[in-house]
Amino acid sequence: MQAETTISPMPATHEVLNQPPPLEGYNLYTSDPILDAAVTREGAKGWRDQLVAYGEEVGSSEVFEWGFLANVNEPVLKTHDRYGRRVDRVEFHPSWHQLLELAVSNGLHSLPWEERSNGTGHVARTALLYMSSQVEAGHFCPISMTTSAVPAMRISPEISADWVPRILTRSYDSSFQPVDNKTGVLIGMGMTEKQGGSDVRANTTRAVPANGEMEYSITGHKWFTSAPMCDAFLILAQAPGGLSCFLLPRWTPDGELNPFHIQRLKDKLGNRSNASSEVEFQDTAAFLIGEEGRGIPTIIEMVNGTRLDCVTGSAALMRQALAQAAWHANHRHAFGGPLLDKPLMQNVLADLEIETSTASLMMIRLAAAFDRSESDSFEAAFKRAALPIAKYWVTKQTTSVVREAMECLGGNGYVEESILPRLFRESPLNAIWEGSGNVIALDFLRAARREPEAIDAFFEIIVHDAGDNRAVHEAVRQAKDSLTETSSPEASARRIVEWLAKAWAGALANRSEDQDLVDAYSASRLSEDHGMQYGTLDPRLPIERLARRAVPQA
Repeated sequence: MQAETTISPMPATHEVLNQPPPLEGYNLYTSDPILDAAVTREGAKGWRDQLVAYGEEVGSSEVFEWGFLANVNEPVLKTHDRYGRRVDRVEFHPSWHQLLELAVSNGLHSLPWEERSNGTGHVARTALLYMSSQVEAGHFCPISMTTSAVPAMRISPEISADWVPRILTRSYDSSFQPVDNKTGVLIGMGMTEKQGGSDVRANTTRAVPANGEMEYSITGHKWFTSAPMCDAFLILAQAPGGLSCFLLPRWTPDGELNPFHIQRLKDKLGNRSNASSEVEFQDTAAFLIGEEGRGIPTIIEMVNGTRLDCVTGSAALMRQALAQAAWHANHRHAFGGPLLDKPLMQNVLADLEIETSTASLMMIRLAAAFDRSESDSFEAAFKRAALPIAKYWVTKQTTSVVREAMECLGGNGYVEESILPRLFRESPLNAIWEGSGNVIALDFLRAARREPEAIDAFFEIIVHDAGDNRAVHEAVRQAKDSLTETSSPEASARRIVEWLAKAWAGALANRSEDQDLVDAYSASRLSEDHGMQYGTLDPRLPIERLARRAVPQA
């Protein structure tokens, strides 16, 4: 006869008190204090229903759980099958595929190039990607590269005709098989080599003409090839006519596996749900995009799009980190009342709200320039200057914002059950990916030197948006002086871009007509009245209102 099992009652000391509920099951669009107004201001109000619906879905507890699962269950490399044949496959947890299915079915990989985009596709997609990246950042890597590959592909009509319709299907197909058997495709990229890094002209991968006018045989080694389970990749290789851009598929036109030997997956600080690989090519089939010797101008069409997404991903990390901090402060009691009622906590959250809101405004305005640049040369010139400024500034602000938000939760923010450690590990990535700080600052100086119309357009727009805000106009004056008065422009490149970024952010705050944001940004970022850390705002500023608006309405 089996003895009865008795369960000891839970000790009275185990009662859980004063712990906030999880932040989940809330709408990431309608809860954002500035996103809807920014999207509307840039002419994309027609997308609101889809944005609200997506904000509800991606903010659900189920999708947040996918984000956790995809990072706990990291991708696994399988180089060979059990018989010893090379397969070079990466296996992912089902949550990874669920995240990509959600993104692709909503057009995050294709929306700007769809007929329905109606000239505001980049703004709508950026808002969608901004919400998706708050929940899980790794899966936006193949999404970003796929979107950004389309302009480069369109340089070669034959490649565009074959591949772009496959991208536009809004169908996520994770099967590993020739593209003719698939319902949809994703595109990756391989530029970086171990001997060159950002110096892509040091590329040693070789391309030899093979069968037909466009087909080449590629041999070489890529130090970073992002998302190796994509269906094809844009790469750079040295052809007889110089450094050139190629489309390299995982499968040959005959339906055979293309030699694509994955040597290892990189063991990264963050972005762990996403596979970044080191790959070798040996007589691998690829197809020329554009002309021989024009590889960098061709692939820069892709890089520009991914740089916009670096800005978006960074703004997303800031917003989610701040949302977690404000949610905690609203529910946690200490020293006689809610943390959110404490003036110093209000000061910290308000300061983070200023940084996060202006990053989001910069993100949406830049996306609008991408939309308008197709038909407006003035906006195209503005985009050329604004893109490196935003890429430099927003991505670099992210880590300090996330770290301060983590501190608002104390020890609870440092444990893995909270999302904040993952956000923190992710926070440096976008400043490194697609050009680190020095590369981006020098890219801006090249634009200033070679394309003065870009600088003129940038200043014309921010002066207009500044209105009668004297602090912004003074910042613009200082930014202009920084461009012309330095004895060593290269050594001063970061300083110059910083002045320009702060002037632009102030102008965007003014354009938003958000008076609390305008007053606080002008007083803290465009003057000397701010300390070295967050939470050092002048208490006469509207810190309570700014802090309380950061609390998501779940």
